[in-house]
Amino acid sequence: MARVIWTPESRWWLREIYAYISRDRPGAAYKVVHGIFEKAHLPLAFPDVGYQYQPEKYPGVRILLYGRYRIVYQRRADENIYILGVFHGALDLKRHLSLTGHEDA
Repeated sequence: MARVIWTPESRWWLREIYAYISRDRPGAAYKVVHGIFEKAHLPLAFPDVGYQYQPEKYPGVRILLYGRYRIVYQRRADENIYILGVFHGALDLKRHLSLTGHEDA
């Protein structure tokens, strides 16, 4: 059965999002992170949900939107969904998302 696997980088980004929001609104921080977590499980039922991110360069990498955040994931040959990162919409993905090194995540 397929499952969602959070890479170390994606877990780090999620903690950063929580820490940033919780400075002023702890309740909102929990709600946002919980919403991101729930949305990240959507590809288990619909593997091609979201839009493709540079398909020629990064095959299989897709992006889901949750509020102001982008959840970057990849469905791999093992059928699992790998969450590669969670980024605020204002961030440049090319600068912050490293897709190398996640092959064995």
